[in-house]
Amino acid sequence: MRLTDFKALTFDCYGTLIDWETGMIAALEPLTGRADRALSRNEILEAHAFQEATAQRISPAKPYPELLAVVYKRLAEEWGVPAKWEECLAYGASVKDWPAFDDSAESLQYLKQQYKLIVLSNVDNASFAHSNRKLEVEFDAIYTAADIGSYKPAPRNFEYMLEQLARSGIGKTDILHTAESLFHDHGPANDFGLANCWIYRRHGDAGAGATMPLAERPRTDFMFHSLADFVAAHKAELAAA
Repeated sequence: MRLTDFKALTFDCYGTLIDWETGMIAALEPLTGRADRALSRNEILEAHAFQEATAQRISPAKPYPELLAVVYKRLAEEWGVPAKWEECLAYGASVKDWPAFDDSAESLQYLKQQYKLIVLSNVDNASFAHSNRKLEVEFDAIYTAADIGSYKPAPRNFEYMLEQLARSGIGKTDILHTAESLFHDHGPANDFGLANCWIYRRHGDAGAGATMPLAERPRTDFMFHSLADFVAAHKAELAAA
């Protein structure tokens, strides 16, 4: 199997292209700064992962900004920190401020010349529009949780994406699903028989961060520590052909 075997890259966005963990930590400072003990970065992210995954499972149709507001409220309660609803809503609106990884825009511009680029994301369209401006590329299709009415890793999200892409002549064997999250993306990719590429952004850190841990690691066909490394490998394949 080679990177050049595929016609389309289906991307997770947050954690893969957008540095959501850095964005979360910054936007949570009004809350974490008032906690009665010091909270480590990973402790914050792991608590967020639990509350977010729970909210997405319980309220699959809730728009992402509203869902994040509930996550903030649950975290405030978990850490024993009073928080007004206006503060919760402000956190829900913070997605627009989450930064892109340094290599995302340039890498995507190269990959756009090689593949169809598709996004399958657990956000709403308005939030993604802000992020898309940071990524500086025009995606061929954007499928959000708001479009589908559920959040990954729900099978429905992948079913929807595959049905839509099939209408454009893109089948399963044409797709390389490219993502950081084992929980949201690579587990379902295995279930649907999709080839997959792990952009292992957290390779230098412990734990699963802002995603739920899995008892068993899903199969991954490729693994790179950054999107820039993916691009370098693709260029090397072309040079060797």
